Order: sequence, then structure tokens, then C-alpha cells
Amino acid sequence: MTIGSQEEIYRRLVGYLPRWFGDDPPYLGALLQGIAYSMAFVYSLIQYAKLQTRILTATDGWLDMISSDFFGGTVSRTFGQTDSNFRNVILANMFRERGTRKSVVDIVTQLTGHPPSIFEPARPADTGGYDAGGCALDLAGGWGDILTAQAFVTAYRPLGSGIPLIGGYDNPTAAYDTGSQSEYISSDMYAGSAPDAAIYAAIDSVRPAGVILWVNIANWPPAIPTLPGYYPPALTFDPPPPNAVITSDGQYVVTDTGNYVTYR
Repeated sequence: MTIGSQEEIYRRLVGYLPRWFGDDPPYLGALLQGIAYSMAFVYSLIQYAKLQTRILTATDGWLDMISSDFFGGTVSRTFGQTDSNFRNVILANMFRERGTRKSVVDIVTQLTGHPPSIFEPARPADTGGYDAGGCALDLAGGWGDILTAQAFVTAYRPLGSGIPLIGGYDNPTAAYDTGSQSEYISSDMYAGSAPDAAIYAAIDSVRPAGVILWVNIANWPPAIPTLPGYYPPALTFDPPPPNAVITSDGQYVVTDTGNYVTYR
């Protein structure tokens, strides 16, 4: 018998009676069963309340109350999110690194599934530099600037899979009398994704005080830059200089102290 169950409590009550009542008194037993039922309910309620006093064991709406107490409305349960998963989110946010570049990367990656792109104009590792590497026109690096406590963050929305096997309006898969499926959907049929407002709030929650983060939210995957056909950009040059080397595509490459300039 499980401790605290109706049968276990009933046996305890019967054990307190004088032996002449026997192990299962017919009329008194019915009265004791009613008492045992009430006491078993109270015991289960106490056990349930005990679980809700700790984050590691809290369940149901109590986890939502704990999240609200610690984070206000910045951390909330998504559609279909289990207690175990939501508990991990609460603990991760409670002990999360904050105020660093890595903290922005970590929280956006956890929220959207994609690492963000961060560019700090005053950080040589982001901009690259002449004779130091890491920069190429329209391909790598960027123009630097001495901007005080500012950075540019590009976050990517999570990919949505939609609802499989359900056709939409103006779609032949949702036509009548066809081998297809269409129906009205509800919020419990899909998992909640990360809306733009949640991404902004997540970045703001770990942003260092006094730092401006310019945030751009784009769709995944990021656009791949188009490689230029020639580098540097072509300039009109006619006629070609005497030391020009005419390439197969009609460009003129002039060498000068190890550098080259392209003409068209």
C-alpha cells in the first residue's frame, strides 16, 4: 500500500480500534473509509503543495507564477511547452550570463535556433584592417568607427514548419471532394515560435547598461553576398596603357609595385 493512500490510512485507523472490532468492521468500517478518503485527499494536497515550493519540482501554473515573479513578462511558456522544458528555460534565464557579447549570442541562439550576426564598429576583430586581414569590399569586415558603446545585431527568425497535411484557402489540396485534408486550426495545433517582440525583449534583457544595440531581424537563411566580377571596381580607361595586360574577358590589369588596378 502506498503511504497516504485511502487504504493505508484506513488500515491505520482500524489498527487504533480495540481488537474485538476485527480487521474490517462492517458498519464502522464504512465510516472509517469516508474519513480515510478525506485524509488521503488532504495528504495528496500537502504533497502537491510541497512540490510547488521549489523550482526543481514545481508543476503546472505554479511554474508560470515562478516565472512571473522572477522575470515579469519577459519569460513565458510557449504553446505546447512541457513543465520540464519550461523549467529548464527558467533556470537558464535565472543563472544566465549578462552584459557581454556572448550573452547576446547565447540568448538569441536559444530563442531562435540561429546565432546572430554582431558587428561592433570600434572592434578591429569585426571590421578587419589594412595589412592585417579580415576585410574585403562587400565580402568581409566593414567600415570601422569610434562609436561609444554601440553595436549592430542581426537576429534571424526561427524557421516555421507550418501544420502538415492541412491545406489552406485557394489551395487545391483543400478542395471539396478530393483526396485531401482541410480544417480550422487552433492554437494547440502548432508550437509557438519566437515573435519579433520576444527577440527584442531577449536582447534587451542581457544588454549591458548604457549600451545601444541596433537590432535588425531578418529571415533565415542569411543572404549570401554576390561576388563581384572584378576587384577593385572597374574604371573606364581608353585606350589601354602601354604596360596593360589584356585578359580573356577584356579587362586591362596594370601592375604597379605589387598592386593591381582593373580597367574596363
